[in-house]
This record gives sequence, structure tokens and C-alpha cells, in this order.
Amino acid sequence: MPRSPLFRTARAWLPPLAFAAACTLCTPALAVADPKAARYYEDALSRYEKQDVKGAIIQLKNALQIDKNLLQVHVLLGKSLLANGEAATAEVAFLDSLRLGVSRAEVIVPLAESLIAQGKQPELLRHPRFAPTGLPVEVQAPLLLLRSAAASDMGEADEALKAVQQARLLLPQSADSWLAEVPIRLRTRQLAEATIAVERALALAPKSAEAWYQKGSIVHLQGDLRGALAAYGQALQLAPQHVEARVIRAGLYLDLRQDAEARADVAELQRLSPREPRGAYMRALLAERSGDLPAAQLALRQVTDLIDPVPLDYIRYRPQVLMLNGLAHFGLNERAKAKPYLELFQRMHGASAVSKLLAQIYLDEANTDRAIVLLETQLKATPGDGQALTLLAATLMARGQHARAADLMQEALATRDAPEFRTALGLSLIGSGQSASAMAELEAALQKDPHQTQAAVSLVGLYLLKGQSGKALALAEGLVQQQPASAGFQNLLGTARQRSGDAAGARKAYEQALRLDQRLQPPQLNLARLDAAEGQFDAAAKRLAALIGREEKNVDAMLEMATLSERRGQPVEVRRWLEKAAAATDGRDVRPGLSLVHLHLQAGQPEAALEPLRRLHAKAPQNLAVLLADARVRLLLADPVAARNTLATATRIANYDAPVQVEIANLQMAAGNPEGADYSLQKALSNQPDHLPALALQADLALRRGDIPAADAAARRIIQKAPRRAVGHSLLADVAMARQQPAAAIEQYRRAHQVEPSTETAIRLFSALGSQPDGARTALPTLEQWVKAQPKDRTALRALADGQARAGQFAAARASYEALLKLAPADARALNNLANVLLKLKDPSALQVAERALAASPTDADVIDTAGWAAFQAGQTDRALQLLRDARLRAPDNPDIRVHLATVLAQIGRRDEARAEIDAVLRSSVAFDGAAQAQALRRTLN
Repeated sequence: MPRSPLFRTARAWLPPLAFAAACTLCTPALAVADPKAARYYEDALSRYEKQDVKGAIIQLKNALQIDKNLLQVHVLLGKSLLANGEAATAEVAFLDSLRLGVSRAEVIVPLAESLIAQGKQPELLRHPRFAPTGLPVEVQAPLLLLRSAAASDMGEADEALKAVQQARLLLPQSADSWLAEVPIRLRTRQLAEATIAVERALALAPKSAEAWYQKGSIVHLQGDLRGALAAYGQALQLAPQHVEARVIRAGLYLDLRQDAEARADVAELQRLSPREPRGAYMRALLAERSGDLPAAQLALRQVTDLIDPVPLDYIRYRPQVLMLNGLAHFGLNERAKAKPYLELFQRMHGASAVSKLLAQIYLDEANTDRAIVLLETQLKATPGDGQALTLLAATLMARGQHARAADLMQEALATRDAPEFRTALGLSLIGSGQSASAMAELEAALQKDPHQTQAAVSLVGLYLLKGQSGKALALAEGLVQQQPASAGFQNLLGTARQRSGDAAGARKAYEQALRLDQRLQPPQLNLARLDAAEGQFDAAAKRLAALIGREEKNVDAMLEMATLSERRGQPVEVRRWLEKAAAATDGRDVRPGLSLVHLHLQAGQPEAALEPLRRLHAKAPQNLAVLLADARVRLLLADPVAARNTLATATRIANYDAPVQVEIANLQMAAGNPEGADYSLQKALSNQPDHLPALALQADLALRRGDIPAADAAARRIIQKAPRRAVGHSLLADVAMARQQPAAAIEQYRRAHQVEPSTETAIRLFSALGSQPDGARTALPTLEQWVKAQPKDRTALRALADGQARAGQFAAARASYEALLKLAPADARALNNLANVLLKLKDPSALQVAERALAASPTDADVIDTAGWAAFQAGQTDRALQLLRDARLRAPDNPDIRVHLATVLAQIGRRDEARAEIDAVLRSSVAFDGAAQAQALRRTLN
């Protein structure tokens, strides 16, 4: 039976804090496999094994024309493209396979190789996808060596050696780690250590051409040119196709003025690798040495023709190639083209002969003045110039440098407490996401000068954001009284009325705003929102389309179109409008980018969120919303170190904003940083000592670090402060559980449910009861009573159904899942669990339900496995094989999936492949329910 939520522990069945929506936006449900596509794949596999990679690529592309979602095709296509030297397209194929759900372990090494070939070393080292943790040893070791090479390319020798040592510990009998160490030692001129490493490699692999080549490199640097020639010769004797040995030996012959031998090696090099630019450059040197300048120029042109089409990023860590093309262009008197190659070389190597070439190129270059330079010059002459200060702050904010703007205005306020300074400071703090601090500054500005209308308008927005609609409404009405002919203030009043629940009054104010200024955009957007809220979708779309028709880059209207599309259940349109909005936005607006991040997270694709996050950081590096979104994405990508770094910045920027600091503290705890969480909570409570969420989280933090007395005291203080709230009693129950006092804990969970009944308190009580002997059965009445009173509570219904399934009450579980699905027909988890229950009940409708789950969540390995197993039980062997192969690629560490796949393979006579799957499962130390089934199947395959 598939591993599904039916077999999780009671605690694991608690609903997550945030549930990612099914990935239907990006990946269609798996269709029935076309046999022709499968034949193309099998033929491609055969060709690949025979090293006919070009033929394999053709067949794989044929397969993708039929079915673009076949995982095994994407994996093999990536490997074939990489073998054919097509690194960029190989990367795309590997990323496609990961996006479709292939396990990281299956493709991470060739994907890393494709990045190095493109000069993407930083991505290999920084992206959490390439972290070795969690990978099998046989994958970790080569990945570590690739990371070592990348670190060395970037000048991070210590990190490179550390990765080599880690790989060596994993595979101590392999020569690879010793060979990887040699170039790192050579780059840092550690010749003795390099010699030791190469001798160890030769001891382990005496017939390794690479080892002999590395030995030649060492003695070459030591000045033993004859010894180097001998070592390179030995390498070429073992592997005549070894390009590096051939290149270096030809160069050495040139240095020794042995031109005949050099010509022979260059000729052989160009025969073996006609697109090797170093061969062309050495041919140019030989031609120049013999006085044949036209031939030398022709050879230099061949160098540039070979390197120029390669993106500069591909070779940024290849100094030889950079200098080669820079020199070739310089020799051809193409200085503008030489410049970027020589600049990159200069950054890597500092002072060198290249510096003199660059100096000639830079002679006529000049820099232009910018507005910020002019303003800073002005302020040096007149430090108290208020207009210059506020204009400079506005300029900085326009560039997204809100923190610099805030610092500037705080310095100005230290010299003079002017209301316009406070307004500018408040606006800059809003831009940085520091709403509480911004509110204080804007209120102070208004108190000093009631005519600071910019401060008043911003305050209305902040009040609405904080739920203080009464204060917002009063302030908006005051502005309208001051300026009744202001369309903008009428629109602001409409917004305040709408947020206060007065839809009719809001519509009246918006319409009045349009009578005053018929082209004003905000009231038109607000009327569209009102239309949508009242179910008038066509009317809303018509208003928004008119706005976009007048201004094709209207970001606000596009965002509203995305919201409207979501209301209409049009996920493809949601993404299209958000992408259009993100493309149209200026450097200050983070809304479309954050919406795209949220959309990718809803679709269960945190990696896809990295690109919009990168653009957001460039626009607004100090924006709290961006920082917190980044932290969430890093946590989903299992990169807690990056999350903690981001949260440290967020903590500083959030200042003493208690709600934000509590949010940061929760993320710090998820990132495994209790000290950081505690610091955020201290900042929150220093500003609001009675902030209940901060107090509760502080108690939870004490409990997590084992300080039970402190947690107990904190919980009791919370009960004293808020006796009618559940949180204190729940914390006291957690303390009792930590003290291994389950009866006392259950009593407190029960008390929490009594004083403030909710889904959370019901489920926590159910979970506590379920942890006791026979709890799977005795805990059920708690949820049954809650669901009876709250029949539309989907979270409770799910927990009840899951509990019934765990207790073996499959008929009752079926009824509960079906009730849940009436409320949420596309709930993939519920559909998958119901399919498993139906399989237990031997109900033939299991396959139909499993296919519905698959349509709702086409990338979930457990869901795919359930559908595959249901298809097999229904006699649909071909469909089962396709699905189970797909599931196995997505989750190779799932023993149940591999057993199911092996069962189907054995059924169709593919005994060798079935045996390989079962053996992999039985070698694993992972315990699973189907172990007996696996062993029985293995005996039939002997």
C-alpha cells in the first residue's frame, strides 16, 4: 500500500500552519502514456549507452513531442546534451526534470557539471539545491568535488580544500579527491602539498592519465621542463585524447623553441578538438614567429570567432580564456571588444601586463554626474537646507534606498525638529516596512503642522492597515472638510468607509471623486473592487480593461485583474497578469514580485520563487516584506543558514514593532535559531510588555530549550493576564507533557477548549488523547462532537477522517473524507487518502478517486504512487508502470514506491530491473510497512 498520510503518527496529522495549494497552475495531471513515446525513450537509452548521444537527443526530443512530462526523458536528455557539449540546454533539461518532480539525487551531479561549464560557480556554491546534505554517499562525493572546483575557481581555496576533505572521508579509496586537491594547491603555490596529493593519486590509480598530467603540471611549475615533458608524454600515452596535456605540452614546446614538435602537437590538437581556441592562438604565435602576419591575423580571428559567441559569464572563471580572447581582440585592434575580457581578468589577478592594455582602452572614458552627487555637494555647502534634504531623501526613496533616506532624515531631525523632516522620515520608514515607527513619526508631523496633508493621507492608510478604521474614517472626513473639491480626498474617504463596512457610502464617495476628476485612477480601481465583492465580475473586468487600454503599463489595474481572475477560478490568468505587472513595474513597487512569490509558494514551487525574490532584493533591499518572504522561501528550500542571515537584517529593520518581531521570531525558530527568536521577542516586549503573542512565544521558546520552570511561570502569567484565552492553558498543557504528565496535560488541553473553543483547541485535545494507549480509538469522540457542531470545519473533518483511518475504521473514514470533499472537491490530500481507504475496502472506485487526486496534485510522489498502485490493482499495467516510474524518480528514497514499481516490473517480466529496485530497498535501513512484501517478492526473483 502506498505510503500516505494514513500511516503518519498522530502528531504528524496535525494540520500545517500554512498549506501549499495544489500545483495545477504549472503542471498538468499525468496523462496515459503513449506507447510510442516509451519506445522512443528505450531506443534513446540504448543509443546513449552506445555513446551515440546525438541520436539519443533526437529520439528523446521525439518522445517529448508526444509527452512533455515524461521524467525519465528529461533526465536522459540532460545527460545526453551535457555529453554533447550543450551545457545550457542540459541545465534546462535537468531543471525541467526537477520541476516535474525528479529526485535531486538523480540529477544533481550532471546539473552541477552543466553550471560549471557555463561559469555559474556561485550558483553551485550558494544555491540550496546543491547542498550535499541528505544525498546518498555515492552522489555526495562527486558533488563535493564539483563544489570544490567551483570554490577554487572563485578564489576560495579554504572552502575548496574543505570540500575535498569531505569527499575523501566518504570515498577514501578513490583517487578523485587527491586529483581534485592538486590544482587547488597549485593555485596557492603549495607545491609540496600538491606533490603529496598527486603521489597519493598515482598510488591509488597508477594508470590514470589525469594523474600523470597533474604530476606534469607540478614539475612544470617547479621549473623541471624535461620532467614535465616526460609526465605529459606519459599522460598522452595512456590517453592520446587528453586535451589539456596536449595543450600544455604544445605551449611548453613553444617556450623551448621546439617549433616542429609544437606544430605537431597543435595539428593533433586541432584534429582532436577543432574548436579549441588555444590551438588557434598557438598557431597565431607560430605564424608570427615565422613572419607570416596575415596567417597570424587569420588565426587570431579564429580565436575570437570561437570565444565571442560564448556568453561572458560562461568563462568568467577561466582566466586563460579571458586573457586569450582579450589579447586576440587587442591584436586585431578591436579594443572595445577586448575590454570586457581584460576587465574580468584584471579583477581576478590584479596588477599584470593586462593593466597596461586596459589603461590604453580607458583613456577617453568619462563618468556623468547624477542627481544624488549634486544634492550631496549642495548639502556639504549648506547643511541646513531643508529642501535639499527632503529632495535628496525623495531621490533615495525613488532608488529604493529607504534606509539611507531614513538615516538622512534622522540626522536632519537631530539638528532641527521640522514637520516636513518627520513626514519624510515617516514615508521612508513606510518604504522600509517599519509601519509602527512610521506611524509615530507621521502623527508627530501632523501634530506640529495640521496642513501636512501627505502625512495625513499616509496615516489613513496605516490606520486601515492596523485595523483602526475609526481613526482612519475620522481623519479622512477631516481632510474632505478641509478640501471638499479634492477628488483624492473623496477617494480616501471612500476607502475608509469601505474598510469600515459601509459599501454604499464608499460607492457614493468613489463616484463623487470621479465627478470631480473622471480620469482619476484610484476610484475606478476601488469601484472595480466593489463590483467584484458584490459578484459583478464582468462589470469589474470592464472597468479594469478600460484602465489598461488607456495605460498599457497600469500595474494597479493588472494586479486587480489578477485578483479578479483568482475570484473567477482562472489560475493561468492569475499568473499571466502578475507576470505582466511585474514586468511593467518600476524599481519601487514590490507588490507584483511578492504576489508572484506567493503564487509560486501556493503551487509548491519555492525554487521558482527565487527569481522574483532576486529582482525584489535589487529593488528594495531593506523592505521588511521582501526580507520575510525571502526567509520563508529559504526555509522551504531547507537553507536555514540563509534564512537566519535574512532574518538578522529583518530584526534590525523592524526595530520595536511587536507584531513584526513576533513574526520574525517564529521564522527564527523554524530556522533553528532560538537565540535570534529570543532577541526578537525581547525587542517586541520592550515596546509592548503585554503583547500576548510575544509572551506566548517566549514561553514556548523556554519550553523548547528545556527551561520547564520558566515556561511554567510564563504560562501561568499569561493565564493571569488573559484567563478567558486558550493560549495560557495550552502552554500549561505543553509544560505538563514535557514533564511526562499526560493526565495533567489532557486536563489543561480540555480547559483550553472549554474557555476558548476552536478548531485548534479541539485538535490539540484530540492529539493529546490519541497519544495515550488505545488513543486512536478513544480520542475520536472529541473530534466527532466538534464536527457535529461545526460540520463545515474542513480542518477538523480532515483530522477526524485521518484519525478514523489510523484506527482502522475505514467505512467511517470514507464517510468523513467524502464529507470533506463536498466542501473542497479538489483537495488532493483528501482525495489521496480516500483512494487509500477505498483500496483497503477493495472498492473498484479507488482508481477513479486516485486519478482525481492526481489531477489536483500532479507532482506529489505519494499521490502518483497511489494512482499507480490503484491502476495496477485495476489491471491497468501500462498506466501503473508509467505512474510508478514517475513516482520513483520523484522520491527514490520511498521504499513503498520502489516495492510497487518492482511488483509491476516483475509482473511484466522485467525481472532484472525489478530485482534492482527490491535490492535497493532491502539495503536501506529505513523501516516501512511493506518490508515483508518486499522480501517475499525478492525470493520470487532469484
